[in-house]
Amino acid sequence: MTRITCVHQGFELYGSDRSFIETVRLIRAACPTAWIDVVLPRTGPIVAPLEAVASRVVIEPLWILRRRTLPRLATIGLLTLPFAVGRALGRIRSSDLVYVNTSVVADYLLAARVCAGRSIVHVHEIPEGAVLKALKALIRWSGCDIIFNSRATERAFAMPPQVRARVVYNGIADPGRTKPMTYDGSRPLRLLMLGRISRIKGQDVLVEAIDRLPAEIRARIEVRIVGSAFEDAERERALVAAIARAGLSDRVKLHPFVADPAPHFLWADVVTVPSSLPESLGRVAIEAMAYGIPPVVSDIGGLPEIVEQGRNGWVVPPGRADLLAETLTGIVRLPASWCSYPAAARERYRTVFCEAAASQAMIAQLRLILDNPGGALVHT
Repeated sequence: MTRITCVHQGFELYGSDRSFIETVRLIRAACPTAWIDVVLPRTGPIVAPLEAVASRVVIEPLWILRRRTLPRLATIGLLTLPFAVGRALGRIRSSDLVYVNTSVVADYLLAARVCAGRSIVHVHEIPEGAVLKALKALIRWSGCDIIFNSRATERAFAMPPQVRARVVYNGIADPGRTKPMTYDGSRPLRLLMLGRISRIKGQDVLVEAIDRLPAEIRARIEVRIVGSAFEDAERERALVAAIARAGLSDRVKLHPFVADPAPHFLWADVVTVPSSLPESLGRVAIEAMAYGIPPVVSDIGGLPEIVEQGRNGWVVPPGRADLLAETLTGIVRLPASWCSYPAAARERYRTVFCEAAASQAMIAQLRLILDNPGGALVHT
């Protein structure tokens, strides 16, 4: 029996978690008789949907490189690293294929070098500075095959030509429901921001942009910010305080993380992804387009690979609340100027980012390991 191990660093149901679930579903569809172990660092909302497709979900410690935990990992955490690498090595040796979701799962990347040709790492992040250098070195040392989720991610990691790598955009499941253009200026524009509250996502930029709007435009917009901070209640409190200080509590409403964001998407006219730091791709923007909702995204990382400015959405410079406010003002005042965007957004999703578009390329890369261990990926 073919044995496949899929490793993920998360346990929630944010974008990277949902992408992992969809990849495991893809692997199950391609290998219906395989034994598939999913390894997670702890239990959480992600477990239930994985149990529907995996043979077994295993909860065990992983050595995960996160900014918040780096000081601990560099000291007392080093004592646990040999045990973590040993566990990972045991699983790799007993597997025909090991799929490691993201480059921060250090124990599996370290162990992969011992069993060459069995592991593939799917890179979903664009770190900066010393973290980027460390992850690049770790991936190269591991000898893993690589899937990058965008051209921007591939450029950031800048692997030499001999490294076996390929870009495959994330495939997003079709929600089966689309949202026709209903905004004509006669009611407030419904603007949605969905995602983890963090320094990367730009919730603070959005709040500042709404504060900068002319009073008559601010009165014609309703904003939902949906999400929670990752083990950082202080960041959530700071966002609440910033909204209150700006006098925007009647315009900007915070909603907690939800496992199923469909009701929020169906409420929205426009979705915004005002990221301040590079997003490797931008799942929320793609999900919005799947519903036929045009997104406003930052011109950073992989986001401009999703949106075609002036055709199916808007692209603004990152961190520029003034220019985001200017774009939102035009959206509110001139709905006729973007009446074609919803249909164009849906078409962009259907042709580039749907599951069918991604699945063939993804499975082809995994098959190169299953059918020919150690075989080279095509570099594109």
